[in-house]
Amino acid sequence: MKTETFRGRDFLTLLDYTKEEVETILDVAFELKRKRALGEKHHLLEDKTLFMIFYNQSLRTRNSFEAGMTQMGGHAHFLDPSKIYKPARKGHEVAYSTERISDVSRTLARMGEAIAIRCYGDPVDWEYGEAHEIIKDFAKWSHIPVINMECDKYHPCQAMADLMTVKEKMGTFKGTKFTMSWAYSPSVHKPRAVPQSAIIAAAKMGMEVTLAHPKGMDLDPEVLGACEQMSGDAGGSFRVTNDFEDGLKGAHVVYPKAWCATPLFMEPVGQSDPKKTQEIFDGHKDWICDKEHMEMADKQAIYMHCLPADRGFEVTDEVLDGPQSAAFDEAENRLHAQKAVMSLIMK
Repeated sequence: MKTETFRGRDFLTLLDYTKEEVETILDVAFELKRKRALGEKHHLLEDKTLFMIFYNQSLRTRNSFEAGMTQMGGHAHFLDPSKIYKPARKGHEVAYSTERISDVSRTLARMGEAIAIRCYGDPVDWEYGEAHEIIKDFAKWSHIPVINMECDKYHPCQAMADLMTVKEKMGTFKGTKFTMSWAYSPSVHKPRAVPQSAIIAAAKMGMEVTLAHPKGMDLDPEVLGACEQMSGDAGGSFRVTNDFEDGLKGAHVVYPKAWCATPLFMEPVGQSDPKKTQEIFDGHKDWICDKEHMEMADKQAIYMHCLPADRGFEVTDEVLDGPQSAAFDEAENRLHAQKAVMSLIMK
């Protein structure tokens, strides 16, 4: 595929990219990882600037983007909304505290080659979809690419690292049984972006996808519909189960992670009821990935998690630190996958 087709495009969700385009990104990511291992310089973005706006805290995302830009000869600017006039949508402005996104986006676009944004949860009062609208607003007003570093709906950068890790460990997507499962956490404030993007990616590549969660933990119906369509087009499968153990049986990839219960978010996926949300969470403390649960998966199964993991709740130390854990390979692959995305869209 001609890489020119990527130039200048936003990277907001994998729903915007074809299977063939995702495969191209993966090819570039593996090549850049190989070059890094051999100590070869690859200054594909020399003198290029990435602006990173973080409404939320970050370890892996911020450092993988900063390291990636440095390794490719460019520079990443970290922008804390509390230290600038906070970018806000029309109608959400506060005099002398915020600046309209249209103005921020057009200003930064005059100074660099891409804008990357992370926003979900508290900055938008957990109003589902609002953070994604903020990122789309940046993209509307920017003539340079906008990258979604995680919103309340999608986390395409994590999904690319997930695919890269599966390909490394399994060798193929075809026939790979991929289980995205909910797991217990004491905190109910968990966005849906990772599980939604994970199943989008797995379905798009034709894996045999299982989504496992207790009743009341439903994901966005729009995302589920897209996964059903894509899995059929790619020759894979997609199913939903409310039984943790059923979801784990025979799986090649086990990806248990907490996300919000339906009552926490407003429509289209629920109503705001934190008390009911906590009750649903506390009723499923047995949804933990421990040694016994891993033994229900395939003997060669890998454990994945986007990190940070809630140890002792989502997963035991024995699994996260054990031989089947691919969580830290997955974390490293954030670097290589994002470098591939940036090199393709920013050149």
